[in-house]
Amino acid sequence: MTEVFIYDHVRTPRGRGKKDGALHEVPSVRLAAKTLEAIRERNGLNTETVDDIIMGCVDPVMDAGAVIPKAAAFEAGYSTKAPGMQISRFCASGLDAVNFGAGKIAQGADDIVIAGGVESMSRVGLGMSGGAWFMDPSVNFPAYFMPQGVSADLIATKYGFSRTDVDAYAVESQKRAAHAWEKGWFDKSVIPVKDQNGLTILAKDEHMRSGTDMQALASLNPSFQMPGEMGGFEAVGIQAHPEIERINYVHHAGNSSGIVDGASVVLLGSKAGGESMGKKPRARIKAFANIGSDPALMLTGPVDVTEKLLKRSGMSLGDIDLFELNEAFAAVVLRYMQAFDIDHDRINVNGGAIAMGHPLGATGAMILGTVLDELERRDLNTALVTLCIGAGMGTATVIERV
Repeated sequence: MTEVFIYDHVRTPRGRGKKDGALHEVPSVRLAAKTLEAIRERNGLNTETVDDIIMGCVDPVMDAGAVIPKAAAFEAGYSTKAPGMQISRFCASGLDAVNFGAGKIAQGADDIVIAGGVESMSRVGLGMSGGAWFMDPSVNFPAYFMPQGVSADLIATKYGFSRTDVDAYAVESQKRAAHAWEKGWFDKSVIPVKDQNGLTILAKDEHMRSGTDMQALASLNPSFQMPGEMGGFEAVGIQAHPEIERINYVHHAGNSSGIVDGASVVLLGSKAGGESMGKKPRARIKAFANIGSDPALMLTGPVDVTEKLLKRSGMSLGDIDLFELNEAFAAVVLRYMQAFDIDHDRINVNGGAIAMGHPLGATGAMILGTVLDELERRDLNTALVTLCIGAGMGTATVIERV
């Protein structure tokens, strides 16, 4: 199999996913195009040599529809020889786009692939694409369908995480993200989004609340108690896990991932592809895997897929220097740390989606880039990137510096 290397990556800042957010005026295709322009300019890329552009987009409808990476390539002025494809595996879409591209290169089908994702949640609302998982009883009954927040509270209840635990984790995420921005650790890879006049619209993640403390979070009411109790979803969770007598509702907006807009891309290539670009690789894709997991708990897939990936690759937890796990909800990361006895100083060391937000289709590629930069900054070698996924799935990737 051909080795697959990472040559570069960029992302936009994350804008608040509301109509008054800084990036609301920027359509999804333009966000994606900004990253394509940046990766081309940073690397002197001849776009005629790009074998594919693969992007995750969880809700590819309205102005995010119609194979958005190909549309973005047109807007970015790429060669018409560069094709495009959009994929969705819910929250892991951006990482799976990278893995899909890596698989094509490993098989010898491609030499240069740009992979990542985009989501404009202020313009295309969460769940706008619909689907049987939400709406068809023949599907959502056996899937134990419930809102993800109720599943997060089910996880917290089952594994013993209190309101204090999840709030403390959220406060630390905010502190780490603010510190990383203050130290300039994101400057290398975050590109400002500018308007047609060249004026900067957004240069820094907009969702962060660096002054967050335990007292502020304590004033927030649980967000998912009403759908759990009044909507009947608590009964669904207990049916799936009868060892639980009642759900303890601990999650709210302050300890859950933020709804934001953003885009990201990773430049992948074979050795020959890198030589044709005149570029040296920064890391290699060592292994990746996907898995289905408990659909009621829904968000514990990172534990299951990590076990699968390490077994298939012949690695152990001790081989991993840093872990990056999307902070969909605080309990997701706490459960992962509990399951593997991982110290907090090895995971999400620069904060995560609780502080900076989770632009669904883009996040996977974003956090892969974040941890690569951090490996380089700390002169470490290996990282594992993983995300929980709706309907009970997990995706994980191991990267290794070269």
